[in-house]
Amino acid sequence: MSTPTAVAPLSIQDAEALVTAAQRAADAAGVTVSVTVLDAGGHLLAFRRDDRAVLISGETSTRKAYTALQLNSPTAELVDAVRPGGPFHTLPTALDRPLLFIAGGVPVHRDGRLIGAVGVGGGAPEQDHGFATAAVENLAAVESLG
Repeated sequence: MSTPTAVAPLSIQDAEALVTAAQRAADAAGVTVSVTVLDAGGHLLAFRRDDRAVLISGETSTRKAYTALQLNSPTAELVDAVRPGGPFHTLPTALDRPLLFIAGGVPVHRDGRLIGAVGVGGGAPEQDHGFATAAVENLAAVESLG
């Protein structure tokens, strides 16, 4: 019998790096966003809302991260699943916290295991997805160098 290998959880430093990378990508595009990072248990690890961002962007980024975490999938890939007749059509009412099926939430994995999620809100959905994806890719690149 093999012993499961421990996977390092998402740390505060990881979460702050994700926020910084997403914010950098948004700044480079001239977009004002809010960024939320959750750990594998759905606990808030890091959050940033630019003073110029619309107030709702903070809630949006959090719900996008929560959705990506709960379904272990980028929210951009879930849009069709929640349309009437889709496999997740009634899912939002089945959970305690509402989900948000708009691009911008991306799960974070380490060694093939889910360790958290990042959500970005404030830009167009495709932009938010790009910023969140850039942040996750940046974290993966840093880990591969270390």
